[in-house]
Formats: sequence, structure tokens, C-alpha cells
Amino acid sequence: MKSEPHGKNISEIEILNISSSGIWIYVNDKEYFLSFKEYPWFKNAKISDIYHVELLHSQHLHWPNLDIDLELESLEQPEKYPLVYK
Repeated sequence: MKSEPHGKNISEIEILNISSSGIWIYVNDKEYFLSFKEYPWFKNAKISDIYHVELLHSQHLHWPNLDIDLELESLEQPEKYPLVYK
């Protein structure tokens, strides 16, 4: 007996893991790591607030409860965005 093929993946964004060093996030078929060292705003955030993320215009990550916004390009090409929060 053959199984039916899987349907289309409708999830555009998913938090894969939260560890002591950062967050793994899956967006548009790519995986990104957001270290707490480079993105300290997430370090003391509630887990439920980290999981509450929206993808706007297929290129903009928005965490409404944390008031954090990131463009995917800044994750893909960090050298173009040299400013670091201190």
C-alpha cells in the first residue's frame, strides 16, 4: 500500500529550538541561528513571546510582544548590517 504524498507545507516560519546560546528559526525553507550574544533582546524573553513571531511581506520578522523587528536580509548577510546592540 502506498501513502499519499504530503501536502504543501503552509508554515512559513517556525521556531525550531531555544537553547542556552540562542534561537534556531526556520523561515521560507532556510534555517537561521540567532545567538543571544548578537541578539540579546531574546535572552530574557518569555518562551511564549519568542514563539509569537510573524512573517510580514515574506521578508520581515516581527515579534509583537517583544517589539522586535528583523529583516531576513540582515540574517542572511550580516556584514551589511554591522551595528550591534550594546
